[in-house]
Amino acid sequence: MQLTLWTYEGPPHIGAMRIATAMQGVHYVLHAPQGDTYADLLFTMIERRDQRPPVTYTTFQARDLGGDTAGLFKDAVREAYERFRPDALLVGASCTAELIQDDPGGLARALGLPVPVVPLELPAYQRKENWGASETFYRLVRALAGPHAPPPGTARTARADGTPPRCNILGPSALGFRHRDDVREIEGLLARLGIAINVIAPLGATPADLARLGEADFNVVLYPEIAGQAAQWLTRTFGQPATRTIPIGVGATRDFIAEVAGLAGIDATATLTQATSNLPWYSRSVDSAYLTGKRVFIFADATHAVAAARVAAEELGFTVVGLGTYSREFAREVREAAKHHGVEPLITDDYLEVEAAIAALQPELVLGTQMERHIAKKLNIACAVISAPVHVQDFPARFSPQMGFEGANVLFDTWVHPLMMGLEEHLLTMFRDDFEFHDDAAPSHLAAETPEAPADTALAASPEAHPAAPIADGQAPWSPDAERELRKIPFFVRGKARRNTEAYAQTRGVDLITLDTLYEAKAHYGR
Repeated sequence: MQLTLWTYEGPPHIGAMRIATAMQGVHYVLHAPQGDTYADLLFTMIERRDQRPPVTYTTFQARDLGGDTAGLFKDAVREAYERFRPDALLVGASCTAELIQDDPGGLARALGLPVPVVPLELPAYQRKENWGASETFYRLVRALAGPHAPPPGTARTARADGTPPRCNILGPSALGFRHRDDVREIEGLLARLGIAINVIAPLGATPADLARLGEADFNVVLYPEIAGQAAQWLTRTFGQPATRTIPIGVGATRDFIAEVAGLAGIDATATLTQATSNLPWYSRSVDSAYLTGKRVFIFADATHAVAAARVAAEELGFTVVGLGTYSREFAREVREAAKHHGVEPLITDDYLEVEAAIAALQPELVLGTQMERHIAKKLNIACAVISAPVHVQDFPARFSPQMGFEGANVLFDTWVHPLMMGLEEHLLTMFRDDFEFHDDAAPSHLAAETPEAPADTALAASPEAHPAAPIADGQAPWSPDAERELRKIPFFVRGKARRNTEAYAQTRGVDLITLDTLYEAKAHYGR
């Protein structure tokens, strides 16, 4: 297992915790050493939940390894059941406890508890968080809905006349990026289509809800990373078709409506005609002309990365210059999307590779996770978060979906505002040496108290006022005039201009980078 400062996904037992925490009436007994309880903070601090996850840890210590850790686990399971009285129990081991090989599933079944016990075998050294969430949800669905499955080969009963079509919404979980708000938006959209909701799972579902998943006519899969495997099993077992379109962006939402209408056997013409979003108008407005052709780099989970690339290219007029994911299980889908946009796919879970790619491409906007937010901040590039992993600021108190028509409005605001603020910062930088806007000037509404402008306006723009970057070995220094001119270049491409000029100077054997050198380098690389 690679050790890093940052990681896009935790071990698979964190994914199992996401499912248990999302549901009602489920408890997870985790065979884990003291110290693994850090995972609670992911939900109570980052997601700002008002209660801790429904997880009991055995919290064995080093001294326990010479004793009966299996007995310790059985005691923990028995006590958890007596205390919480759940409707279903999940049992498993963390990455550390996996090495002990105590068989949590067998130990729990031997207790003969009067509720379903679902054992989780999550190979922590081969798999990660999203896979763990997917596997946990799949195991729960099989264990609870399986007993209600019809015999193989049984034809599905047709829906009675006058009965509205019903669907399940699958995939939203705890610690998911805007899952709560996405569900609310899609619920409203399906209601306008006249489609009833049978079960939403795992978010808010009970074991009894999972037992009746087979009653729906079809499944709406919002997050394939979590619900794709369970949806495939439901298709094979109950004959329920599932959606494939993820409704992120105006175009994809309209495609989603058409797909759902086909599965439900209804006419969606009226809903499509009345569907509104401000994104198309905003992106065609005069103020948005500044955005056309902006170069964007996208790195996220597969679902959000592919969807963001479509919205960026087709609905906002951006140019996708990089596309990647840390979701190796969905690498094929990202590679296909990258081919469509004419870029090289980046499939990695090493944030240093992502940072190197961003630094090399020098995009004007980065769409990614909280990791890319830090990278973009370091490189002075505008950024917006579109996917987990995220931090507390990405769980807003307000309604802020990513999906549906309202989600498209949120995307426009979230992605465009960093670019507009970047333009504002550039303008402020351009005029910071003006007599009215220099650092020593008083507020403009206090003109009577405004001190006189410096006699020598060049003083405010002197190299001492804005120190140059440190000079590397073998690199030519910059003249004061060249340094001042460089600072007039927009901040989001200034780094690239500096590197290009220094590379040009080095190949030409220039001892001092002057204004002429800067202009010559610009002409050279502009050819």
